[in-house]
Amino acid sequence: MDNRPACNAYSVYSTHLFVFNQVSLSAMSQNAFEQLGLTPRETLLYQTLLKLGPSSIRDIAEHSGVNRGSAYESLKQLQSKGVVSYFPKGKRRFFSAESPDILLDLAEEKRQRLDKTIESLKNTIIPNLHQQQPDYHQTNVRYYEGDDGIEWVLRDILNVVSDQDHKEYCVFSSKPIRPYLYRPFPNYTKQRIKLGINVKVIALGDGGEDAELSERKWIKTEGAVDASYIAIYPPKCAIISLASNNFPSAVVLESQDIAKAQQIIFDTLWKML
Repeated sequence: MDNRPACNAYSVYSTHLFVFNQVSLSAMSQNAFEQLGLTPRETLLYQTLLKLGPSSIRDIAEHSGVNRGSAYESLKQLQSKGVVSYFPKGKRRFFSAESPDILLDLAEEKRQRLDKTIESLKNTIIPNLHQQQPDYHQTNVRYYEGDDGIEWVLRDILNVVSDQDHKEYCVFSSKPIRPYLYRPFPNYTKQRIKLGINVKVIALGDGGEDAELSERKWIKTEGAVDASYIAIYPPKCAIISLASNNFPSAVVLESQDIAKAQQIIFDTLWKML
């Protein structure tokens, strides 16, 4: 016959139930706690205190499974963040969890700090960093391959041009490239029109679709034309071509000087056609 008091069995059961609920909540919410600056251990101790109520470091360590030294250091961090408070009780120090509503206050404070940081970046820090750059212009060159790479380039064109006051870019395009160009981004033209972006196209060879917010002129060619597509969207130029087995590849040059030179060539040729 088991002569142990019934309350011990209940205590064991309630402890296990608490641990289960605690782990479940941590699994669902740890990312949110981390965004607020709380470590997994701090989150565990906060949840432990919410369950226990005001408790000594000994009880907190016992129920959380964290050793006393580590628990005490983490509780001091929680206290500095305003999530936990303490009060003396006899010769011992008892800790107490603040209401969960404090988490919203932490989030709001963090959002306000982030807003101020963004404002400072826009108005002061980034302009000052630009001024520290040397006068000469470096060319940033990036290479992309496959459908994913081509889609990235097309999206980059839309992103860059949509942020400009004069929403327009220019293109040299040959007929063989067209079946492969928009394959990874079939609604590209719709997105361009939706963003109010104009495009001027000098087509090498026949073909090409008519679409809103676009102008097209042609250069007649004799014989076969290689697959190529050159987009001029200052401060960048993108060159897309087909390698063996019609494998698409692209090079993006980021240089204000190169983009301006290409724009002059395009504009001069456009007037002549």
